[in-house]
Amino acid sequence: MPDRLAHAALAALIILQGTMLASLYAGVAPHPPASTPLFGMGPFIGFAIAIASAALITGPDSRTGRILCALSALAALLSFGPQKYVDPQFPMVWPAVVLGQISSAALLAHAALGHRLSAA
Repeated sequence: MPDRLAHAALAALIILQGTMLASLYAGVAPHPPASTPLFGMGPFIGFAIAIASAALITGPDSRTGRILCALSALAALLSFGPQKYVDPQFPMVWPAVVLGQISSAALLAHAALGHRLSAA
C-alpha cells in the first residue's frame, strides 16, 4: 500500500516541522534561526506544514497529491537535507535530520512512482 507510506511520511514531516516551529517560538535550543537571507523561518515552516497537510487532505494517490508530496519533500529538505551534516548543531538534531531525509525520500519516490504503483 504505497499511499499508507506517503501518509506516514507526511505525518512525520508535519510532526518534525511542528516541533521545529514550537522550539523556534519558545526559544528552546536547538532551534532554527529566526530568519535566513531569503525568508523568515517561522513563515517558511508554516508553509512547509501547510503543503504537507494539503497533500494529506487531497490524498497522496491523486495527481495533485503527488505534486504536493514532492513539494512537501523539497521544502523539508531545506531544513533536513544533507547540508545539515556539516551544521555545528548536527549532534543535537541528527534524529530529526535522518527521519526528515527518510520521509522526504519516501515522498519523492511516491511522487515519481505513485501513478505506476496505483495502476498495478
